[in-house]
Amino acid sequence: MKKYACLNPISPVGLENFTVDYVKTDDVNEAEGILVRSADMNSMEFSDELLCIARAGAGVNNIPLERAAEKGIVVFNTPGANANGVKELVLAGMFLASRDIVGGINWVNENKDDENISKSMEKAKKAFAGTELMNKKLGIIGLGAIGVKVANAAKHLGMEVYGYDPYVSVDAAWSLSRDVKHVLSVDEIYQSCDFITIHVPLLDNTKGMINEDAVNKMKDGVVILNFARDLLVDEKAVLKGIDSGKIRKYVSDFANPTVAGHKNCIVTPHLGASTEEAEDNCAKMAVKQLMDYLENGNIINSVNFPKVDMGICSQKGRIAIFHKNVANMITKFTANLGDRGVNITDMMNKSKGEYAYTMIDMEAESSEEIVNSLKQIDGVIRVRVVK
Repeated sequence: MKKYACLNPISPVGLENFTVDYVKTDDVNEAEGILVRSADMNSMEFSDELLCIARAGAGVNNIPLERAAEKGIVVFNTPGANANGVKELVLAGMFLASRDIVGGINWVNENKDDENISKSMEKAKKAFAGTELMNKKLGIIGLGAIGVKVANAAKHLGMEVYGYDPYVSVDAAWSLSRDVKHVLSVDEIYQSCDFITIHVPLLDNTKGMINEDAVNKMKDGVVILNFARDLLVDEKAVLKGIDSGKIRKYVSDFANPTVAGHKNCIVTPHLGASTEEAEDNCAKMAVKQLMDYLENGNIINSVNFPKVDMGICSQKGRIAIFHKNVANMITKFTANLGDRGVNITDMMNKSKGEYAYTMIDMEAESSEEIVNSLKQIDGVIRVRVVK
């Protein structure tokens, strides 16, 4: 029986996908797999039982990826599962920024006791006049699952869409409308676009990428939308741009003391993926990935180890080896097994940064001797018997 733990409430629609071979435990130290959403795991000690962590969402800043990799613990996320929910909120953000709908609603609430409100509003509504999205230029930084959906939807709204992503995937390229202009420099987006939305992961080289220098390159009256990560934007620089009139509106899904309540900031409390459908989709994908790894050793959508998929093992034995990405490791593995008379029927090795993952199917069942001999090879982090 395989045990899993949930550090946050996980959608029952996803948990229903677990078979009878799995049981939920409240003791995280005995779990082979952990499902998590926003719980902070950075200070958490990992037990030797733990094999994988599945994040029901895209961001993994709450998980210590390097420390997990050093122990051979696979960390999954669920890219694209909540993409439609975020896309819809980005579109809502553009509408809110262009039409001052919030200001109009607030006026109505403030004047609800006015018996002549229907007449008063004819004068008042001039203060909330806005602009249309049609024919405006939208710049999208990051053409992943969310960025592509935003781009395609914006085209249907009649916007002129520019996309920047030097690492756009083949799948994303196929899904992207051919009418989207793929630019080679982010500066072109800064200089040309009326609306700019950012959809990149938070990395060392993306942190604070929307800074004072970037703002200075933007058109006067630009609207900036951030539904990715708050630290991607230097918000003090953005507020300076708002106060000077350079930036028309800043729309963010990350409430904090810097932007909350500030003039021309529209801030929501991290609602991007807060839909029933998104939570269900993330949970289902997370559970599927966790089960496939525990049962077959396959790694799909990991953020700290490479993708390796050998399907279901049809041989007597399968071994998974986590190791450092250094030369001659495969030679050592095959020689080690060969010395013990083990015939390899299939093998796959992939690397990601400093780490690599090798799966080996064998004609013979694995033994304690085989596992221990592989563990002794310099550079091996963890050896796991899958079957």
